[in-house]
Amino acid sequence: MIDITHKSTTLREAIAEATVSVSTPATIAAIRERRVPKGDVVEAARIAGLFGIKRTADMIPDCHPLPVEHAEVSCDVQDRAVVITVKVRTIYRTGVEVEAMHGASVAALTMYDMLKPIDKGITIDRIRLVEKKGGKSDWKDSFDRELRAAVLVISDSVSAGKKEDKAGAAIGERLKTVGVAVAAQGLVPDEPERIAAQVKAWAEQGLDLILTTGGTGLSPRDRTPEAIAPILDREVPGIMEAARAYGQERVPLAIMSRGIAGMIGRALVITLPGSTRGAQETMDALFPFVLHVVKVQDKSFRHGQ
Repeated sequence: MIDITHKSTTLREAIAEATVSVSTPATIAAIRERRVPKGDVVEAARIAGLFGIKRTADMIPDCHPLPVEHAEVSCDVQDRAVVITVKVRTIYRTGVEVEAMHGASVAALTMYDMLKPIDKGITIDRIRLVEKKGGKSDWKDSFDRELRAAVLVISDSVSAGKKEDKAGAAIGERLKTVGVAVAAQGLVPDEPERIAAQVKAWAEQGLDLILTTGGTGLSPRDRTPEAIAPILDREVPGIMEAARAYGQERVPLAIMSRGIAGMIGRALVITLPGSTRGAQETMDALFPFVLHVVKVQDKSFRHGQ
């Protein structure tokens, strides 16, 4: 199975459909009047579909086991066919479209098995995904311009040439994957005045995002939050709350991070951890969702607000 541990937990929903066609109106009449020898076709298909949904990971090798938190199976009995509709919902890291389609296929096969003694012309015409929701793709905003970001590495050891920067490079690579150009990069030691001066200068250039890495921990020289907080116009606490919650599910030491986020003018400033892994996980937790802030700022400035 592929690794989904980096994905965010969101509400996921999928609707699938299967069509069982019959060869004679008499078959439909038998279904409606519950005269099929093997029993109530609609109710049996419904129950079988629910079992199919919950047993998907047992049958599909690369399908992740997941909590099924809502499932429903309905059958629309038409003139020459029965359309089976399956809806599945969960709050998890991966979608439920396979579960929905598997439930639809099991329901359709159950119906086929029950009807074949009275109708040799039964066919399962198609099984298809009707709709799916959830995941990062649902929260990805579109922009009519290129978004621009700056990345500031804050480290005494990197500034002194004693250590190679890896976190800043990793942030830059992640930004490219979400369609954000790195317009500026910088490197400063753990000195609050220099940190604040560089971030303020970039904000005045009209950049959309300013990401810093380093100085968010608890060592005596970690002063990035103290440098950034006074220059923010507005803090956005939920951003780092989400990042810390995401991090704590993976590394208990994430509770030590003191990162903050907020606005300077129209620029969103986010302070990321100095470790490469911490920076990457924070990016995974926040993007592309956090780019909605840029969408809001664009709309506000177009309306002169």
